[in-house]
Amino acid sequence: MLDLYRKIFKTGTVTLRTEEIMKGFDDGEIELTGGRLKEQIKKLFGRSLAIRQVSAGSCNACEIEINALGNPYYDMERFGISIVASPRHADALLVTGPVTRALKDAVLRTYEATPDPKIVIACGSCACDGGVYKGSYATLDGVDKVIPVDVYIPGCPPTPKIILGALLSAFEQRTGVAKP
Repeated sequence: MLDLYRKIFKTGTVTLRTEEIMKGFDDGEIELTGGRLKEQIKKLFGRSLAIRQVSAGSCNACEIEINALGNPYYDMERFGISIVASPRHADALLVTGPVTRALKDAVLRTYEATPDPKIVIACGSCACDGGVYKGSYATLDGVDKVIPVDVYIPGCPPTPKIILGALLSAFEQRTGVAKP
């Protein structure tokens, strides 16, 4: 036990410098994507977009990335996107996880409670096709086995930047806007 403490105190805190963490991030790109996303949301809904996030048996990696969309760096609220607690107030469902057999009915009820026209977004590899859980008896191998899906966002987990970009792409397709 003392050896473990010695090793911990000898090593010290292991963290990355902010410059290393932020390498590869482009503020301008996020602002541009977010601005275009805000325009598309306004065209489609005439107001902000309310999303109900549904965890259908995931490992929580996708949820961590979705939560990051609310941090000061991404701040999805400034682009007109908010997470709501009730499916009755939602315009879209953002589903993560492969949909376990135990959660199938809950996902269906949430889908039915969401008012039309609704958009269903499968976020993460597990939601798209089962991911690492594919073929397991306990899962149904993706959201589209239970409810119709409009947007697929692959990745394990997809980054907040990828999530914003996928939403933009999906909304541009719906409004018929060509990409610049």
